[in-house]
Amino acid sequence: MTTLLAQITDTHIREPGRLAYRRLNTALFLKSAIEALMRLPQKPDALILTGDLTDFARAGEYQHLSTLLEPLDFPYYLLPGNHDDADNLRAAFPHHRYLGTDDFVQYSVKVGDLRIVALDSTVRGQSAGRLCTSRLTWLAAELDRDPATPTIVAIHHPPFKTLIGHMDRIGLLEGADEFAAILNRYTNIERVISGHLHRSIFTRFANTMASTAPSPAHQVCFDLSEDAPSSWILEPPGFHVHAWQGVAGHKTSLVTHVVPIGRFDGPFPFHENGDLID
Repeated sequence: MTTLLAQITDTHIREPGRLAYRRLNTALFLKSAIEALMRLPQKPDALILTGDLTDFARAGEYQHLSTLLEPLDFPYYLLPGNHDDADNLRAAFPHHRYLGTDDFVQYSVKVGDLRIVALDSTVRGQSAGRLCTSRLTWLAAELDRDPATPTIVAIHHPPFKTLIGHMDRIGLLEGADEFAAILNRYTNIERVISGHLHRSIFTRFANTMASTAPSPAHQVCFDLSEDAPSSWILEPPGFHVHAWQGVAGHKTSLVTHVVPIGRFDGPFPFHENGDLID
């Protein structure tokens, strides 16, 4: 059995008719992303949106996001980023009871053969992220509940340096080492997934892999100079699909695919009547 978890991040939805950075209709980009999800040959078991769901955390932005997500015919889960507000998020999605009522939006859910543990890295009014003792204690207790099920930990701010200077300066500024120390206690952590960077990035972290996903709209410019300007670019948008295939008696691991968003020529066959096309 294959479990598919799609990941979309950094949607930055504005109220209907309003543009992000005076240029981007992020709602149209999200609409295209959802259409691409629905066209996949294998339907995802669930979708997780890893933060910066809206641009200014206004109630109208969350209502617009809710409307845009209505076409999905499979479950989706929400995690706040530094552009979000937990109270307005919960108010717009009252049926998403996993969002809870505590200071932080943190939860665990089962998706097929996977467990998703969502960890809140946001600090109200700040762009950078932090993991305080309370959040780390919750994480350790949650992982202790089930040390066997293959687990993905979702967090908005990546817990590693990306070498994109202006983004690292508003990255996870506190708690990354403690976070890694907790994950190192377990052998069932398949991946740490995050957003915030508007790029697809992978690295080793805490005896597992950590990744960030691209945005369905704008991407952060690729520039590894420490003093690179804070800027965005309309590179091809995309999302991740994390696939887990459980095979009895065999060691398996999570496989991640980067899926571009858009309409492209094809598909075309490689072979005709059993022969490679000349």
